[in-house]
Amino acid sequence: MSTDKQIRVLVVEDDPVAADAHVMYVNRVPGFVAVGKVHTGAEARRALDRTPVDLLLLDLHLPDVHGLQLARSLRASGHHTDVIAVTSARDLTVVREGVALGVVQYVLKPFTFATLRDRLVRYAEFRGTAGEASGQDEVDRALATLRAPGPAALPKGLSAPTLQRVTVALRDAGEGMTAAGVAEAVGISRITARRYLEHLVDAGRAERSPQYGTVGRPELRYRWVRGVGERGR
Repeated sequence: MSTDKQIRVLVVEDDPVAADAHVMYVNRVPGFVAVGKVHTGAEARRALDRTPVDLLLLDLHLPDVHGLQLARSLRASGHHTDVIAVTSARDLTVVREGVALGVVQYVLKPFTFATLRDRLVRYAEFRGTAGEASGQDEVDRALATLRAPGPAALPKGLSAPTLQRVTVALRDAGEGMTAAGVAEAVGISRITARRYLEHLVDAGRAERSPQYGTVGRPELRYRWVRGVGERGR
C-alpha cells in the first residue's frame, strides 16, 4: 500500500454512539481515514454513489436492511468495496454467506480499539500484496494475513488462567481496584497483580489513575474499559 494513499472507510452503524466510536477508532489507525458515517442501508448506498470508498465497516443489523443484503445489492450494482462486518451474532451460516459477498473480516461486539486495529492492519497488509503469486505458498500467505489471530501470546511469566481471574475481578469492580485489591481477590502477590493489570492497560482493556490517600505516594487504581456494545453488569 502506498504510504501517501490512505484507505478510505465508510462507517455504517445505526447506533449513533457506536458510530462515533467506530469513526474515532478508524482514524486512530495509521493509514486509514473515516470518510463518513451513515446509519441505514439507504444512506450507505447514497454515500457510496457520491464518495470513493475502499472499505465498509458494516453493522449487519441495520434498521432498513440486513447488512449482508446490503452487501449483495452493492455487488449487483457494481460496487466492489470490501467489507468488515460488525455483528453481535455468532451464526456461522451468516459468516459463510458473507465470505462470498466481499466480507474480509468479522468483528464481534463488544470489541475494543485493539481488536479493530488488528483487523484493519491485517486488511492493509492484504491490500499491500500485489503482483502475481509465484505459487500456492505465496497465495496462502497473502490470504493468511486476513485471518483472525489466535490468542495473543502473553508476556513471559503471565498465564491465561490467571489473566482471566484478574479480568473478571476488575470487570466486576465498578469503582475499579488497586493492585493490592486484585492481589487479595485473586490470591496472587501485589507485584504479580500489577503486571497483569499493566498488561490489560497495554491491551486497551483497562485504564489507570492515581488514588491519593492521606500520606505517602498515591496508589494506582485500575478500571475496566468496556468495549463498544458491552453492557455493565
